Amino acid sequence: MILTAKNLDFQELNRQVKSASSDIRIDDCCGQRFIGSGLREKTVTINGTPGNALGAYLDGGTIVVNGNAQDAVGDTMNDGRIVVYGSAGDALGYAMRGGGIFVRGNAGYRTGIHMKQYMDKKPAIVIGGAVGSFLGEYLAGGIIVVLGLGCEELPIGNFTGTGMHGGSIYIRTNHELVGLPEQVTASAATDLTEIEPLLSEFSEYFDIDAKALANDRFYLLKPNAKNPYKQLYTAH
Repeated sequence: MILTAKNLDFQELNRQVKSASSDIRIDDCCGQRFIGSGLREKTVTINGTPGNALGAYLDGGTIVVNGNAQDAVGDTMNDGRIVVYGSAGDALGYAMRGGGIFVRGNAGYRTGIHMKQYMDKKPAIVIGGAVGSFLGEYLAGGIIVVLGLGCEELPIGNFTGTGMHGGSIYIRTNHELVGLPEQVTASAATDLTEIEPLLSEFSEYFDIDAKALANDRFYLLKPNAKNPYKQLYTAH
């Protein structure tokens, strides 16, 4: 099914998306919000630039964006895949609790904020380029990978992992990591087994050599075992 988003407001466009009985292609998308909210099973391919909260509460569907995406992509998503062939805005994967988000370009501030995992639900975000400050803020679970493709400088901003108390962050860079908060420890990643499936999936979407990436230098960021942030929680 092909929808033309031109001259449609976000409410009417989303009504048509939800009522469709098959996979959907949206042409001429320009800022319409909440596309694919709560989507299950179907695949939505978007040509253009979707607005905020793309794939919010996604629950098993697939969203492919042939362009850039705005803020809050995958907000509180539970399952499925979001693939962005351009760049994404701020708060990518906010409170994400399952599924995967793959961005070929860059992402803005607060990527992965409040991500969490429960039992077999282990969310993942892979960014091909660089990200802004507060990456993985209050991270409670899941995996974030920043590949830094095409970046001559450190591909992360300030305050990475502030309040981090779970999960893993992998940073591909030849630069030394500086200015990390007390809640984070950083070490050379000597075993990439955890992210090899993600690198492989990223390479399939964007035609990147996953084996070559795996041979490069990665840092692994984990919560500090002496993390003062955990003192805010009740001991079990």
